Amino acid sequence: MTPTPIGPSRRQVLVAAAAAATAPLVSAAPAAATGRTRTWDLTLLGTSDTHGNVYNWDYYRDAEYDDSRGNDVGVAKLATLINQIRAERRGRATLVLDAGDTIQGTPLATYYAKQEPITATGEKHPMARAMNVIDYDAVTLGNHEFNYGLPLLDKWIRQLGFPALAANAVNAHTGKPAFQPYVIKKVSPGFAAPTLRVGILGLTNPGTAIWDRAHVEGRLRFDDMIATAARYVPVMRARGADIILISAHGGDSGTSSYGPELPVENPVAMLAEQVPGVDAILFGHAHAEVPERSVTNLRTGEQVLLSEPSRWGQRLTRMDFTLARERGRWKITKKSATLLNTNTVVEDPKVVAAVRRQHQKTVAYVNQVVARSTVELSAAESRYQDTPILDFINHVQTETVTEALAGTAYAGLPVLSIAAPFSRTAVFPAGDVKIRDVAGLYVYDNTLEAVVLSGAEVRAYLEHSAGYFRTHAPGTPVDPATISDPAVPDYNYDAFSGIDYDIDISRPAGQRITRLVLPGTDTPVADDAQFVVAVNNYRRSGGGNFPGIVKTQVYNAQQEIRQLLIDWAQARGVIDPADFFQPNWRLVREGVPVF
Repeated sequence: MTPTPIGPSRRQVLVAAAAAATAPLVSAAPAAATGRTRTWDLTLLGTSDTHGNVYNWDYYRDAEYDDSRGNDVGVAKLATLINQIRAERRGRATLVLDAGDTIQGTPLATYYAKQEPITATGEKHPMARAMNVIDYDAVTLGNHEFNYGLPLLDKWIRQLGFPALAANAVNAHTGKPAFQPYVIKKVSPGFAAPTLRVGILGLTNPGTAIWDRAHVEGRLRFDDMIATAARYVPVMRARGADIILISAHGGDSGTSSYGPELPVENPVAMLAEQVPGVDAILFGHAHAEVPERSVTNLRTGEQVLLSEPSRWGQRLTRMDFTLARERGRWKITKKSATLLNTNTVVEDPKVVAAVRRQHQKTVAYVNQVVARSTVELSAAESRYQDTPILDFINHVQTETVTEALAGTAYAGLPVLSIAAPFSRTAVFPAGDVKIRDVAGLYVYDNTLEAVVLSGAEVRAYLEHSAGYFRTHAPGTPVDPATISDPAVPDYNYDAFSGIDYDIDISRPAGQRITRLVLPGTDTPVADDAQFVVAVNNYRRSGGGNFPGIVKTQVYNAQQEIRQLLIDWAQARGVIDPADFFQPNWRLVREGVPVF
């Protein structure tokens, strides 16, 4: 195995040299203000959506992480910023919180959930190792914490040296909290300051009830985040909390990616407006950069401070609070927030060392060759053209379900399959295809399921999917870079195999499937026709709010789709589009192909 770089990159060395000659990273809030009223201060440092990133490493490219904006990633980078600020503020209160989605998202995290699961080996999870080095004060559970089931989640929580919070996750049988709801930290804001009690409430995302239904149904209930905060904030105040901070895994848009059957997915701004007594909210889930947002509470008129630190360890939230004593009680007199960029620092050597062995083992694993591809297969055009690499996914899913249903009552039904273009950069090179190439194509830990849909339901599903595209009048230019609605993520566009169809992007959404026929024929698909449809668990559970798909499965062997792709390639040794590529859909305008 080629040794994996773990030291600073050339860019990091240059940044570090420049930083050494400059002032401190961010000026700390003043410990005391002039005048008669003495003040102290508190700083909150916040992370979120680290998604299994410890090193500044791209496992799919087997190289140091980089993107067009020059971002870096990883908890090791966050640690350096956190340590710098703690050093600047020595003797004054500094808290470190995380708003969730921690143990899923990279091959490193997947390896210790699937290949060598910590539940079987007893080994400490790499994200527990990294976060324990930093010594967080609390972490909130994100929805992706539930991806690998409750036993692994429980094991990870017990490996942490700090509380894992989720006040609105409730035991479905007892009605009691399934996890620790909150913690009250006693800290000293500075010299001669009375003790400050900081209440920290954790709120997780209600969407988990859909996205990980197989793991949580009948076991956990996920209550409304706003109602839960309204319940717990007075309790925390009554138990001595001087100020209230919330760490919430939900965005601030007020919208949901699912229907109205669950509480709002992204309610943070609404929570700030509606629940009195909240001073600030660190939030995540939307992967957005929100340096500082103030929301006025409608009942008290007080300003609630909000901040979201992007994703993957690219940013660190810093909130600063100025505090004074009034009539024997603490009062916040000033508060502000900003985001710090982790590309300004090198990786923390203690975090790097703590996870080095696990990182190297993961790198060795993802660089194993699984097959040889006869030609290069790219996902770059999979959003708007039928491509062999997306058909590879659909072929493996179709074959798996067909074989599993042989001899059952469903064996005579045609099997269709659905796949989404998760990655625009995935490539199978001509020649050796490695595990990391397959993982880069299928980046989520979804499992394979199948349901029965009617012809009418297939059409409705396709119409929903076709809403991904913007409307383009006939004859106007079509730019692949802007062909889709930016409000619809790529993972919420599905392409079918097993039927032939046209999507007319000159027509309004909901009226775009102008040709839907049986494969290789001109025979229209009848509304009452019956099909088995292979689909991932996220979609079948309601992710993306696609119509008709949330129903009882006819197949669910809890097989991870990524591993099925790897196993198929290993078993055959050759990936040849001639074995699976069957073009069956296209974009048109008034019957004329767009591409």
